[in-house]
Amino acid sequence: MTTPASPSSSPAGAPGLAPDAVPLSGERFHTDPHELYREMRQKHGPVVPIVLAGDIPAWLVIGYRELHQLLSDSELFTRDSALWNQWENIPDDWPLLPMVGKQPSILYTTGEAHTRRVSVTNDALEAVDQIELRRIVERHADALVDRICGQGEAELIGDYAKLLPVLVLAQLLGLPEEDGPALSQAMHDLVDGTEKAIDGQQYMVGSIERLVASRRERPGADVTSRMLATPRGLTDEEIVWDLMVSITSGHQPTADWIGNTLRLMLTDDRFAASFFGGRNSVAEAMREVLWEDAPSQIIAGRWASRDTRLADRHIKAGDLMVLGFQGANDDPQVRVHQHGGAGGMTGGNNAFFSFSHGEHRCPFPAVEIAEVIARTGIEVILDRLPDMDLSVPPASLVRRPSPWLRGMTVLPVRFTPTPALGGQR
Repeated sequence: MTTPASPSSSPAGAPGLAPDAVPLSGERFHTDPHELYREMRQKHGPVVPIVLAGDIPAWLVIGYRELHQLLSDSELFTRDSALWNQWENIPDDWPLLPMVGKQPSILYTTGEAHTRRVSVTNDALEAVDQIELRRIVERHADALVDRICGQGEAELIGDYAKLLPVLVLAQLLGLPEEDGPALSQAMHDLVDGTEKAIDGQQYMVGSIERLVASRRERPGADVTSRMLATPRGLTDEEIVWDLMVSITSGHQPTADWIGNTLRLMLTDDRFAASFFGGRNSVAEAMREVLWEDAPSQIIAGRWASRDTRLADRHIKAGDLMVLGFQGANDDPQVRVHQHGGAGGMTGGNNAFFSFSHGEHRCPFPAVEIAEVIARTGIEVILDRLPDMDLSVPPASLVRRPSPWLRGMTVLPVRFTPTPALGGQR
């Protein structure tokens, strides 16, 4: 996945590919996505022919109305990946398999089976006490800040944002705390779609299989034990894969939500007051990130159950529809805004696609948990290191090379050294 992405790029000779298909790869997806989506929309309209790694054709939906239509019709555009008309062209080591492939997880179920598994996950997550959750987040956040607060400088992605969500989620699920860093790296490899993706997925499956076996013998007060105790009769394999979805979709997007929000607050004068004892702008900065800098930029996907049309495109049965959340957020027909650091405040408008929509949208209890983790994590580090400032020019900050999830590689800062709390708050 190294071909520079450009609407004028044309993969040569691949069967089934549109001659002007856009490679879903390249630097512009993480350096200049807003302009790239604008160019795609001008050239292709709201439904864009794209090419995935290995010359695999698909469609990227970047129109707000078209994406809403697609996500609202789970019969026509289904999560049943077995329908894909490209399976014969997909090798066993295809790096996007963990993001696109056949899995026995809640993501790829439909109908009654999906409803049943959603209810099990929702019930287990809804039982998380929000006050206790905030206390857990504060404890882990303070411990991470304690490691760096006396140094006067830190790298907020690797030292903080990349670790906090997985430490919290590991505790909620019942995983050992010491497994957090390795799980974080495995998830990072999985969602970035590199050659390490399949190894990352296998590591995670093994970790959660061991957790489920342990909790089957010795239940605890955690999400895993509650899912195992359900009377709805899920198999251990189903629970393993649904826990995989919970921790994967909960960790990396939340880590990027924290990192992208801190980047915004460190580089945008509108949010500077939050670094001097105020918290009023934190929620607004987090909301703006979900509109302008969404962690979940592009998600795969849905499959057409029959021949149909979307916008002016002929979609064939079995075509893969890739969900362009950030592209839809940018759609000028439903939202007027500016880019390049001068975007207007989004106020209370929460009509973004950052948590998807429809039958397979992110469950509400999971959204609540992610928001508590992100907001508390941001507030703790602002409280503890109120004079943080970037230690590099903003223009030098680099995004991870992935079109799927948008996040920072590093976020180096400097600050006045402060003493560690040592568990005292």
